[in-house]
Amino acid sequence: MICSQNDIKFYKNFQLTNYNTLKIKSLAKLFYMPDNEGELVSLLKKHKKDSPIVIGNGSNILFSSSGVEEPIIYTGRISSTSVIGNTIEAGCGVKVQALSKLALEKKLKGFEFLIGIPASLGGACYMNAGAHGNSISQTLVSAKVYDSETNKILTLKKEDLNFSYRHSILQEKPYTLLSAKFKLEKGLEEEIKSKMDENLIFRKNRQPNLSIPNAGSVFKNPENSELSAGALIDKCGLRSFRIGDVEVWENHCNFIVNKGSATSVDYTNIVFEIYSKVKEKFNIELTPEIIYIGKKTKEEKEKWKILKK
Repeated sequence: MICSQNDIKFYKNFQLTNYNTLKIKSLAKLFYMPDNEGELVSLLKKHKKDSPIVIGNGSNILFSSSGVEEPIIYTGRISSTSVIGNTIEAGCGVKVQALSKLALEKKLKGFEFLIGIPASLGGACYMNAGAHGNSISQTLVSAKVYDSETNKILTLKKEDLNFSYRHSILQEKPYTLLSAKFKLEKGLEEEIKSKMDENLIFRKNRQPNLSIPNAGSVFKNPENSELSAGALIDKCGLRSFRIGDVEVWENHCNFIVNKGSATSVDYTNIVFEIYSKVKEKFNIELTPEIIYIGKKTKEEKEKWKILKK
């Protein structure tokens, strides 16, 4: 059902299948689609007590098959960009692949690694997304955020954002990214394009594309191990391991794919099984990158309490 409130469209009992890259079926009680930064801030203020959930491209997300009670705000329409010299400024809903292509068009280097990442800018900054030895924080100059605690819009410098591996201050504070500014370097179009093509080939060979529903990397690489999360999982004999309609991807064990009608229970069970096997064999506790959103069953609550401790 399409509704409107202060000219901001929203939907009741909205199906989220096409708003998460894992393609999990889940109903959102309220689903908003703001057209600009002002509408996003207005919704965050209005629903402050309801703990609204802000999403972008829907990667690194596991929606509950039991549904989502909290209001969901989709930022995909907040996608303005501007380029002045070597500086790119972009709204939170811009897909980072589009930013990579924009940089190429302007002959700017520094965003080549973004070409294969299925995330919005908001999600990329939240997770400090990275690939090929690069991360979103390296070229970031400043970020504009809304602070739900003080109801203020803040401009934070890079050093204020507490970036580290797959981490930013956005995970610590009640901040929502509105936009971010980046400073890149001038480069040769041919070299930039060549690097982007190289990165795409690497990802094609090593990671499932989005025609195969998946939520991206499942676990962070452990700090005190010479082996990556994928290698640890592989050594536990879990390549192509399957529960229900979710399966460890045959070409890279740190990806779990939806083989048809996967549920959040299937996904939770396979993630917990992987976590348990790796802990048992290597005494390493893997940390999930995936963020669970929505109502959990009793079994899911117990398992995610252990997974996220």
